Amino acid sequence: MNRKDFIKSAAALAGAATVTSFASASVLQSKPKKKVTLKKSLGLGMIKEELSLTDKFRLAKELGFDGVELNSPVDFNISEVLDAKSKSGIELPTVVNKDHWSSPLSDPDPAVRKKCIDSVAKSLQEVKEMGGDTVLVVPGVVNEKVSYEQAYITSQQAIRELIPYAEKTGMQIALENVWNNFLISPLEAKRYIDEINHPLVGWYFDIGNVLRYGWPEHWIKTLNNRIMKLHIKEFSRELMNSKGLWEGFNVDLLKGDNNWPVVMKAVREINHQGGWLTAEVKGGDRNHLKRISAQMDEIVAYL
Repeated sequence: MNRKDFIKSAAALAGAATVTSFASASVLQSKPKKKVTLKKSLGLGMIKEELSLTDKFRLAKELGFDGVELNSPVDFNISEVLDAKSKSGIELPTVVNKDHWSSPLSDPDPAVRKKCIDSVAKSLQEVKEMGGDTVLVVPGVVNEKVSYEQAYITSQQAIRELIPYAEKTGMQIALENVWNNFLISPLEAKRYIDEINHPLVGWYFDIGNVLRYGWPEHWIKTLNNRIMKLHIKEFSRELMNSKGLWEGFNVDLLKGDNNWPVVMKAVREINHQGGWLTAEVKGGDRNHLKRISAQMDEIVAYL
C-alpha cells in the first residue's frame, strides 16, 4: 500500500471510530439514571438503653431506622445477630472494623499489619453472613513514627493483600476519611483509590469529618462513584475555634456548618447508588434517637 492509499484508509478508519464513539456516547447518555435513594442507619453503640440485642434492633426499626451498623469482629455469636435481625426486621448493611486504629494497615511492623489484615478478612466474612456488603476500614495513620509517604505505600500494599478476601466473599472494602493525618484532600483520596484499581475497594465518605479543612460537596464530586457508603455527622467550625478542636462535633444535625441542600445535591448529581446514610453521632435514649431520625429525614428530603 502506498502512502496516499494508507492515509485514505487511516482516515476512513478514524471516521468509523468517531461514528462508533459518538453512537456509544449517545447510548450511554440516553440510559436513564437510577433514582438516588438513601435508607437510614445508625451505629449500634448509639443505642444507650439497657436492652437485648433483639430489642435494640426493634427500637431502631420503631424509630424509623432501616439498618444498624455493628463494629466487627462482632462481640456476639453470628447466630445471635442473625436471630435478632430476623425478629426485628432490621438490615445490617455495613460493619466497621474495630482493629484498624490499634493495629493500622500503615504500621511499619509486618506483624501488626497482619493482625489488621486478618481482622478485616474476618469482618468481610461476617458482613456477608449478616446480609450486608461493606466493611469500613481506616486506611492508615500518620504520626511522629510513621511518615506520610511510608503510610501511603505500606497501607496500599496491605489493602492489596486484602483484595483476595474481598473477592472470595464478594464484599466491599470502603476506606473512610478520618482525623488520621492521612489522605486529607479529595484529589489525593481519589488517586489513592485509583492506584489500587479494584471494583471492591472504594470510599466510605464521612460528610462531617472533612468540615475541619474542607467542604463535603467538593469531596463528593471528586470521589464520585468511588463512594460506596455515606456516614453522617455535623460539625461547627465556630465551636472548633472557640472551644477546641473536638468540640466542633458537639452540635446537632442541621445546626452546624454542613450546607445540607448543597451536600445532598452533590450526592444526587453523582448518582450515588450506595443506598445508605448511617449516623455516627452522639447516642442516647429513644427520645434522643427519635430526634436524630427526624433530622435525617429532613436531610434525605433534600435529595
